[in-house]
Amino acid sequence: MPKLDIQIAIEAEGWAQEAELESLAGKVLETAAEYLRSEEKQLFPAMPIEVSLVFSNDEQVRAVNAEWRGQDKPTNVLSFPAFPLVPGGKPGPMLGDIIIARETVEREAVDLEKSFTDHLTHLMVHGFLHLFGYDHMDGEEAEIMESLETRILASLGLSDPYAGQDPV
Repeated sequence: MPKLDIQIAIEAEGWAQEAELESLAGKVLETAAEYLRSEEKQLFPAMPIEVSLVFSNDEQVRAVNAEWRGQDKPTNVLSFPAFPLVPGGKPGPMLGDIIIARETVEREAVDLEKSFTDHLTHLMVHGFLHLFGYDHMDGEEAEIMESLETRILASLGLSDPYAGQDPV
């Protein structure tokens, strides 16, 4: 089982208590890491790898998105790998940061007719895969990443978030 050191920061109001977020993040990211190790033959170092999860809001994510991606709007999740990694490549001791905007997650969950927790779980997996070098910039990359997300979410008991959609 890959070892993770999950660091949690709650930087906005409206999120669950830290212990609840830590529990959810541990379950989701450890399941995703184990799936990557066992099914995708992802390499992991012997020492725990650090992942930072920042629970934020639309305003803060909009500012980060504008500064780092040139898109002056909020988004649901942003991922910042500590070091460039290609899928299958061995990460170092610091994997990277995942930032999640609460209001966007809430709106999307309502629009998708999913629970907030199920949608948040999907976005944690999505952000985590970005840290391992997965992306969705073109159709082929999107198919690979979305298929992997779907399989990881199924192992967590969640349905396919992309059912009925073309890869993005």
